[in-house]
Amino acid sequence: MSGQSNNPANFANRPREEVQNIASKGGQASHSGGFASMDPQKQHDIASKGGKASSGSFEKGSERARQAGRKGGRATGREQYNEEDDDDFIQQE
Repeated sequence: MSGQSNNPANFANRPREEVQNIASKGGQASHSGGFASMDPQKQHDIASKGGKASSGSFEKGSERARQAGRKGGRATGREQYNEEDDDDFIQQE
């Protein structure tokens, strides 16, 4: 395998002037978006939601949520949780 690649993302394959221009920006982001550049009030509104935004996996207090909570971490490691019987475990060999 040769050491030369034609990948344009590889700086060794770019013109020297282009590489110097990129390097002169020294860590400056190529975009101006993101949380830090937002209006302070918008930042506050987003941050104030804290952990309130849920993925919607479970409705609070639902039977499905209770079942998942009972399973806890029992399905990890060498033990496998048997869903047919809450008190039954299958030991993997």
